[in-house]
Amino acid sequence: MTEPSEPSTIECREIAELLGDYFDGTLPGHVMELIDWHIEGCSACVAFVNTYRGTINAAAKLRDVQLPPELRERLISVLRSAR
Repeated sequence: MTEPSEPSTIECREIAELLGDYFDGTLPGHVMELIDWHIEGCSACVAFVNTYRGTINAAAKLRDVQLPPELRERLISVLRSAR
């Protein structure tokens, strides 16, 4: 986790770096407030945050799927050979 560059400001790239921790609620309160303040005034970050949140929500709805054993072995083999 990185801290904002200055105590009273935060840049868009820092928002992107901190967003996972922001949604997990693991950032210090003052950093959460800086992010909230920045997002309120930055349409680019609003769009990014909404997309990020949508991705989190979509991923949470995914269900575990059991792969057939032969497909699983084939996939593992392909992944190992790609190293």
